[in-house]
Amino acid sequence: MPFPTSDTIVSYPDGATTSTGTVVHVEELADGRAAVLLDATAVHPVDTAWPDQPADFGDLVNGDDVYPLADAVTGGINEGVLYLGRDLPVRGGTEGWIFVVAHIIDGPAPAVGAVVETRVDAERRTALSAGHTACHLASLALDAALADAWTKPVQKDALGNPGFDALAIETSRIHPNSSIDVYRIGKSLRRKGFTPAALDDLPAVQQRANDLLEQWRSAGGTIHIARDAPELSARRTWVCELSAGTTNIPCGGTHLHNLDELAAVTVVLELVDVDGARELTMTTTASRISGV
Repeated sequence: MPFPTSDTIVSYPDGATTSTGTVVHVEELADGRAAVLLDATAVHPVDTAWPDQPADFGDLVNGDDVYPLADAVTGGINEGVLYLGRDLPVRGGTEGWIFVVAHIIDGPAPAVGAVVETRVDAERRTALSAGHTACHLASLALDAALADAWTKPVQKDALGNPGFDALAIETSRIHPNSSIDVYRIGKSLRRKGFTPAALDDLPAVQQRANDLLEQWRSAGGTIHIARDAPELSARRTWVCELSAGTTNIPCGGTHLHNLDELAAVTVVLELVDVDGARELTMTTTASRISGV
């Protein structure tokens, strides 16, 4: 069965939760499921390189036939082979590869050439978008709250503060209306100039971050994903007009459209000792305005 000759066109970065596309390939998987490739989709897949935001829930619809999504993953095609999810050995945009959204379904799949509608669970998408927006805001607030903890110059974040988040992050996971980020404070970070004692008064750090978050949220600001092409592998950037400045953060996920959709954003910090280092966990909660 032939493969597509170009990347999947994706509309989820613009906030779309429905789309119409043509089935260009169906791959039978070893577990009995099928990977359906469309030429265009509104479905957000799990990103292989940074799997922070989970896949959308939803359906593929062809007339009276409804195919519930079991999963959606990023895939890549090279030399006649489709690699899915963790099996994809390269990053998006690698020359010579075609990058696709694989819609994973159980049971029979729509035929190649069929025109199908994608219908994403819009409420869950909005909740994940709120969690992702809050996650970025919290990372910037944490960087600012720890700006005086460095003894050496390091890379800056989107607002010009030392980038603790980028330098210490271990894992980041987006959940509906929340996120959890885990940071490691070990020898490597100390060599870069971070002073672990800055975390000794954790309630004070948490308060500084929460004060900034409320300041930014209450001021409002537009949010969008900037991109120079509609293909899956095109570079995308989270742009938010904060009172502290305009952000420019690479991001493949989905987001709210304005900070005024949020009623509150708060973080809780927890610190534990692990394997000769310290592990900081930041749990971020986003409360949305009712009806938004």
